[in-house]
Amino acid sequence: MKVKEVMTKDIISVDKDVDLKHVLNLMKKHEITKIPVFEDKKLIGIVTDNIIVYKLGSIRKKGIPPSRLHASSVTEKDIEKITPDTDIKTILKKVGEPGPTMLCIVENEKLLGIITKADLLPLVNSKKQVKEIMNKKLHIVSPDDRVIHARRIMIDENIARLPVVDEGKLVGIISDNEIIFALANIKKSYPLGRQKHQLNELLIRSVMKTPAFWTEPNITAAEAATLMLKNNIGALPIIEHDKLIGIVSRTDLLNTIAR
Repeated sequence: MKVKEVMTKDIISVDKDVDLKHVLNLMKKHEITKIPVFEDKKLIGIVTDNIIVYKLGSIRKKGIPPSRLHASSVTEKDIEKITPDTDIKTILKKVGEPGPTMLCIVENEKLLGIITKADLLPLVNSKKQVKEIMNKKLHIVSPDDRVIHARRIMIDENIARLPVVDEGKLVGIISDNEIIFALANIKKSYPLGRQKHQLNELLIRSVMKTPAFWTEPNITAAEAATLMLKNNIGALPIIEHDKLIGIVSRTDLLNTIAR
């Protein structure tokens, strides 16, 4: 199977000179976390929610609101370009490796499509139960923990999202996507002198996504992939007897596909 058979052809993209506020609006409107960036109609990179969180939180950007930053300032230029005839197996071998998780399909310097882990989920047909492939090493946070605490865990552990647990119950999920909009709102709503304090005091309960989608340990990987696609989510917490026992990600599911 070739990537042209599963790639997304309806591409949302931006010019490098559009302001970051426009980028954020597109992400929110289309429920996406990665966008290709162009300069003079030439693909130069991609912008992701992860990069935006890093840039908005960096010291040198603290006094600049999103409306004064441009896509070029948050663009990852070290991207991988592949051809439409690249074999899917080539991509699957790289699942879980460091680097941008959006691949750009290019031919004759023209962007024909993009491919993400979500595009590959329909290929998951494993009958393995999710309890066999889930990650049991859980990193969780509380609704009353600070957002900067969650972000530090995500960076240190190289994970994209954290379950939010209150009195033993799963109450939400927090990811880079929720954090970028919280940071943007702080920069928009508060003067520079108060931004650091507001960020330091921002609680997870104020920004987490709730309710959190979850599933039981006995469903199959194929069923979990269908749930993720249907609900446009990147991971499923696994609950048994009202207790959070693990989490399964797109990467975990894609690793069940025969290479």
